[in-house]
Amino acid sequence: MAKIHGGQIIARALKNEGVDTLFTLTGGHIVPILDGCVQEGIRIIDLRHEQAVAHAAEAYGRLTGKLGVAAVTAGPGVTDAVTGVANAFFAETPMLLLGGRHLMRQEMMGGLQEMDHPRMFGSITKWAGTAWQTDRLADYVATASRAAFSGRGGPVFLDVPMDLQFDMVDEDSISWPEQYRAGLPQGATASVIDRIVEILAGADRPMIFAGAGLRGAAEALVVVAEALEAPTYLNSRARGSLAFGHRLLGNHTRSAAFAGADVVLALGVDWDFRTGYGRKISPDATVIQIDAEATKIGWNRPAHLGVVADPTEVVRQIADFADRFETSDRAWTQEIIAAELVKSEAAAVEASTDGSPVHPQRFAREVASFFGTDSIVAVDGGDIVSTTARWLQVSHQGHLLDAGSFGTLGTGAPFAIAAKVAFPDKLVGIVYGDGAFAFNGMEYDSMVRLGLPIIGVVGNDGVWNNIKTFHRMFYPDRMVATDLGIRPYHAMVEGLGGHGEFVEDSADLVPALERARASGKPALVNVHIAETMRMSSNYSQ
Repeated sequence: MAKIHGGQIIARALKNEGVDTLFTLTGGHIVPILDGCVQEGIRIIDLRHEQAVAHAAEAYGRLTGKLGVAAVTAGPGVTDAVTGVANAFFAETPMLLLGGRHLMRQEMMGGLQEMDHPRMFGSITKWAGTAWQTDRLADYVATASRAAFSGRGGPVFLDVPMDLQFDMVDEDSISWPEQYRAGLPQGATASVIDRIVEILAGADRPMIFAGAGLRGAAEALVVVAEALEAPTYLNSRARGSLAFGHRLLGNHTRSAAFAGADVVLALGVDWDFRTGYGRKISPDATVIQIDAEATKIGWNRPAHLGVVADPTEVVRQIADFADRFETSDRAWTQEIIAAELVKSEAAAVEASTDGSPVHPQRFAREVASFFGTDSIVAVDGGDIVSTTARWLQVSHQGHLLDAGSFGTLGTGAPFAIAAKVAFPDKLVGIVYGDGAFAFNGMEYDSMVRLGLPIIGVVGNDGVWNNIKTFHRMFYPDRMVATDLGIRPYHAMVEGLGGHGEFVEDSADLVPALERARASGKPALVNVHIAETMRMSSNYSQ
């Protein structure tokens, strides 16, 4: 009877779950897991910091819809990954962090990197536990996966003692779980759909707002928006559900639409600081809120019709009744579109500014045009990301990779690495703030080593702009820790074997980006931009 070790059991259970890639930073406490992945044909992508490992697993899950998986060694390996897990928790991304653990026989003896990891993850996971039986390792993976995909989804943590990983058991003695989690999205009942359609059909000034909870149904959303003739706004993972340039897609006028709409269709939306806690919506508006997570309904903003269901499935259900929305050109929609045009033209004037240093709007316009409509772009920073996000031409759902509501810096490089691994033929880029670059900039070493020609571009104003703006407002005579200087980040990338350039004049930006693409290497274009007094929306709500 054949025997296999615990690490291979874990790997085979992951493969049965549909996992094809594992992100890691190697360590002694996880060697059998990595060996098992090799034996089971799971691709291993090794990075330089455990925070980046966890971020990469999150991004891989977001892009593929599969369970993103990371494995890190015990003690400091696990603690280094905490920020990545927390980011996935607040972004509600299904992912599994596997942690090594000290030997069971050395429990409470002060073994190397001994630590009770699961207690640390209680507030930032949907499930956290330790595996205690080798022959049940597949069941532990199934339990974790089931929790990861519950509701909107979220991260889970499983640590496995090192001796369990090395233990050999009879292959025939293992029970391999099957069909252990729900396979169909939860829609709404026919009567609820009828009520939603009735409210939308009776609206004079409808608007649609889709957020992180909408993960699919882009075509159905277009059908509903066009049938309603409703201004439509997208944030987070919903970006790209309507293609760049769609006549109903709003970018600058969401607050005005909130204030004027009589019906708001909210699909997987978080009424948090990014959306003004829902307080900008007219008190007379009817809010239809649809979310897979029951706790999101009515959070900070009353929902007149709250529906606990998968927004993706409900949008498809609504689209089946689109012929009931008998609308002509809405004067309300035309007003919003006209206001959108005015604001876009104002931004375009600023984006036409020539000279040195580069105006942030010019930076944003040129970078967005370079990446175009089909790229995957990770954004990592504060003020420059807020500026550039309005220009990015994202036209595919999920192709804008932002940190989400946790506001983590350092996601850019690992998110982009995961994207290039998942979609090697796509152009993958990173838009950095200069402060954010330093968090995981060393992952350019991973890009070079793995042969991933990702193009990063830094908006470098030499300051922590949001924080310096705060200081100027409240403590102008004693600003501290706000200035970074115009640092040669591009030279670091060159030193690691990539392509790097420094740009000071707006006329040189596009040629530098084109040279970065032509290099065929991981590249960083470091752009000196003008310092501004503007604060990003992270702080201005």
